[in-house]
Amino acid sequence: MRRIALGVQYDGGLWHGWQTQPTGGTVQDVLEAALKRFALTKLATTCAGRTDAGVHALEQVVHLDTELDREMFSWVRGVNAFLPPSIAVRWACDVTRNLSDQFHARFSATARTYHYVLYNHPVRSPLLAGKAGWVFRPVRVEPMREAANYLLGTHDFSAFRAAECQAKSPVKTMQSISIERNGNSIVFTLTANAFLHHMVRNIVGALIVVGNGNQPPQWMRETLDGRDRSRAAPTFMPDGLYLAKIAYDPKWNLPQEAINPLSWA
Repeated sequence: MRRIALGVQYDGGLWHGWQTQPTGGTVQDVLEAALKRFALTKLATTCAGRTDAGVHALEQVVHLDTELDREMFSWVRGVNAFLPPSIAVRWACDVTRNLSDQFHARFSATARTYHYVLYNHPVRSPLLAGKAGWVFRPVRVEPMREAANYLLGTHDFSAFRAAECQAKSPVKTMQSISIERNGNSIVFTLTANAFLHHMVRNIVGALIVVGNGNQPPQWMRETLDGRDRSRAAPTFMPDGLYLAKIAYDPKWNLPQEAINPLSWA
């Protein structure tokens, strides 16, 4: 039995999230259907982090177990032949080890990085529909950066947690947050050991409230310490959210891609 890791990229706007559903229409459903056509047997996948409907992935990581002996490039080209244009396997890697040292797409991950792309312009752009969030009021970057500093480190992020979140603990470690403007686009990049359900969208919504001057940067600290979701900003739209990178121990030697969001924002 071999364990194969795949790097998968997709446009989430066309699918009902990652996780399989009885009615189908999810990225996992479509990927596993393509895998079955390629391998001629059902192959179950496990992902690094589930994404909601409308959320994209620059690099989702999944693993599967199989007895099929194929070259890694065959997993890429072969599976892609059965996938729609909105989903693609970008790379494949054999991560087979012994039972005491086994790769797991979710539990072997040491950090996750998300990008949120925001279009800040008085008029919406139809070319960015589904690909970027939109705010028509001017948004200042410096106050948002000041507010973001309060989120760094290990905290209880209950104020930014969706009611339906199934995580066992709201305590997460935010490793870094960067906010960069490129013309009318603002890219938020957040890295943490793990994220709660809707956590990135809730944080971005709160940062925008600070950026447009409705709240001072210190409000972010008050919101975080209050641990009350009802006192924070509304959940922001999913359109501009991208699962960007999953970090793993270098020993797995995964051929992960580095994608600069400013190059396409």
